[in-house]
Amino acid sequence: MPGHADGAPRRAAPFRNPSRAVRRDLSQLLCAVAGLGLGLSAPLITGGPRVDAGRVVSVLFPLGFGVIGLVSVIYSLLFLVVQFSASTFTPRLGLFRHEPVVWRTFAFAVGLFVFCVTSGLAIGSRKTVSVFVPGAAVLLTLVALGLMRTLQMKAFDSIQLGHALTAITARAHALYDGLYVRPYAPPARDTESEPEPGSEPEPETRTGTGTRTGTGTEVRWSGPPAVLQSIDVPLLLDAARKDGFSVAFRVAPGTTLSEGTVIARVSGDGPRAATLLGALSTGVERTFDQDPALPLRLLADIALRALSPAVNDPATAVEALDRLEALLLLLAGRDLDVGRFHDSAGRARVSVPVPGWDHCVRTAVDDVLFAATGSPMALRRARDLLRGLAERAPGDRRAVVLDRLRWVERTGGEAYPLLWTDGAGADPDGPSGARTRGTPG
Repeated sequence: MPGHADGAPRRAAPFRNPSRAVRRDLSQLLCAVAGLGLGLSAPLITGGPRVDAGRVVSVLFPLGFGVIGLVSVIYSLLFLVVQFSASTFTPRLGLFRHEPVVWRTFAFAVGLFVFCVTSGLAIGSRKTVSVFVPGAAVLLTLVALGLMRTLQMKAFDSIQLGHALTAITARAHALYDGLYVRPYAPPARDTESEPEPGSEPEPETRTGTGTRTGTGTEVRWSGPPAVLQSIDVPLLLDAARKDGFSVAFRVAPGTTLSEGTVIARVSGDGPRAATLLGALSTGVERTFDQDPALPLRLLADIALRALSPAVNDPATAVEALDRLEALLLLLAGRDLDVGRFHDSAGRARVSVPVPGWDHCVRTAVDDVLFAATGSPMALRRARDLLRGLAERAPGDRRAVVLDRLRWVERTGGEAYPLLWTDGAGADPDGPSGARTRGTPG
């Protein structure tokens, strides 16, 4: 079981290699196989009422091929919603594409098509057929229409600002609740943190497969540019315990890998690079699976686009800042040092760099603060966000917040002296007495 540096057990689910694509493809295959089996067996039923086989066949084929139109509607909705979200919110927002109802509706439509065509062919030259065949076709069609209605409602919701913000926040809460399970405790000053696996400095030598550093080997990315989406830590823990090595990753999920990028350093009798790379999941975009900074980035992007001169919608930026404040307050009370994992014997085997508190604050507010200087509404909301965060964050996490609060107070007071009356000129440091800086961070 992976654990924290202090040996306390920690859930490994957020660092498990996701299998969403496998489930999606498997569901389509299962629906097609089920449609084939039902289409072959339904005409063989002999009990119950009978109906004219010719009329049933004349309904099954048009119904089966008509389902193809349902697939076309699915793709049309995908195109329209994705295009709208990319142009209105942020091109990195792909929530509707990953909605389970999208690929489930597609899979069900494939199964219905296979059933209708197969049963129509299986009836053959029969004069009558069980009423079960047309009844099943009608029932399955009604289910497909119900899925289509659900899909349409999801598409309509996905183009609404409130739904998009709520969906991002909900994904973030699910990720943070699974990843940051321990409350924050200030670090003890008289103890030193446990070094990461493979972090000891060693002389470097060159090998044919990478950089050899004493007993450690640097594994580099050799493929085309890709985004690291997830790391299968349980798989690496099992291999590390069995073969007696440790892995210190140099990149975190969400990082874009280019040729030559150092992915990890393996200490001890480590595995071949192919084994380590097999525990990585890469793609063309960031995902919510193991990337805690992504929700902050998405909300900040929405605020930035709303504050751009082309859009000029500060009210949208304020709503995005509302959700950013909620997420930052959640993170302020959690232990974010979750990147070290232990095997069942308690030995540190795998370390993954994860964003710390300062990184989360910078990702959430820095770019938005500069963009908000042209909008008193957004700047005042950013000030309120920083004030609330400074009041509720633990003491040793307030410095990065106060730096930005001082800059906002100074900038707002100079740019909008008539509007900047609520707390203008107040000392954001309180008793700390730190001086005002010219820029955030």
